[in-house]
Amino acid sequence: MNTLVKNAANLVKVKTIVTFAVVSVYVALALRGDITPDNVVMTTATVIAFYFGTQHEKPAKEDK
Repeated sequence: MNTLVKNAANLVKVKTIVTFAVVSVYVALALRGDITPDNVVMTTATVIAFYFGTQHEKPAKEDK
């Protein structure tokens, strides 16, 4: 149960909220037809790669 609470607290971090907001906006724009799907894929992949890259890097810094 403690792990569940800790994981939920980590989801509320600012960069997580920003990541979900950016992805949501681009998906909404693509569904409305305001931007092309290629732009959505490129931008979403960049944001997600940055998000997971910083998540992967964090434990490595804590080990030092």
